[in-house]
Amino acid sequence: MDRWGHIDLFCGPGGFSTGLEAVGFETLAAIDFHIPSAATFSRNHPSAVMIRGDIREVSTERVRAAMLDRSIELITAGVPCEGFSMSNRNRNKFLDERSFLFLEFLRFVEAFMPPYIVLENVSALTRSAKGFWAAAISEGMERLGYRVRMRVLDALNYGVPQRRRRVFFVGSLAGWPWQWPLPTHGEGPGLLPVVTVADAIGDLPPLGAGEDAHEYTGPPHSVYAIEIRGECSTLTNHHAPFHPPATVEKIARTSPGEPMYPRFKQRIRLHPNRPSPTLVSGGIRPQFHYGHPTQARGMTIRERARIQSFPDTYYFEGGIVQGRVQTGDAVPPRLAAAIGREISRGLSLGPTEETNDELVTAGIVPLFTEFERAE
Repeated sequence: MDRWGHIDLFCGPGGFSTGLEAVGFETLAAIDFHIPSAATFSRNHPSAVMIRGDIREVSTERVRAAMLDRSIELITAGVPCEGFSMSNRNRNKFLDERSFLFLEFLRFVEAFMPPYIVLENVSALTRSAKGFWAAAISEGMERLGYRVRMRVLDALNYGVPQRRRRVFFVGSLAGWPWQWPLPTHGEGPGLLPVVTVADAIGDLPPLGAGEDAHEYTGPPHSVYAIEIRGECSTLTNHHAPFHPPATVEKIARTSPGEPMYPRFKQRIRLHPNRPSPTLVSGGIRPQFHYGHPTQARGMTIRERARIQSFPDTYYFEGGIVQGRVQTGDAVPPRLAAAIGREISRGLSLGPTEETNDELVTAGIVPLFTEFERAE
């Protein structure tokens, strides 16, 4: 059977696509404005059409032509979250144009009308402007004929070694079944233990500040490491950031799980026996956010990638700083895979209530027809 067709909007380095491709999807096209992210995506997903540019200037006709009219079953969007993030000091989200980029997602949905659509963002979106934005996104999907469900999911509960709460909007056309993925990790009967930082990165070669390594020095030491390493034989992106001696000493003096800087309580030295807090895109000087749990340095991009659940075969372009941006912004592939499995199950079952033709003739209001941009 052919793999399900997928379009990845605001794709970043490809977290959604990586997870979905592991569970039966084929990413046919992707769009992103960020040059290093687009380079990373292209390197790791060479069969997909990668369009780098402002999505507001990309016509749906261009994407359709590039895919040679392949069938699309799913459109996903990791819409930029800066407009809703708690770290954004501009509290008036109506003045931040990034808050309105979900309209571009809806424009593409209207053009392709796949059975399933998914939009992801920070959990703070559900509270932003007293729920205005969450309601606007849901209403936009519903006006196109989708039944919409919204839920905050924690990547920790799906085998990712990181507490990362994100809101997902899942839309399905009439009759196409949907159920939220059940947690696989956590506390409770039948659940696997959560994956810890040590589980995730403990087998990677030790480094001092500014050092790098290109070969594994031992076998994988945990089930998670076995799965993430797979058949990979070459270690990449394992380059420790350079720190001045005072910073190295500061990290060395900090107990695992505790803040490294009194004024910045969120900048901790990771604890090996706990999952990581949410990875963020960057950090203030010296340009790292979390300290390694057992080595006096910041995290390498490979370590951050493992905490996000990217396989070791995945290479991040752009160097350490841009690698931080990409790994901090990405959807964890294992969380994407959990959602993708449920969508794949629904696609295999097929619609059970009304047909798509009945839905199209039900008077759905077009949203963007008059705004379509010419190529």
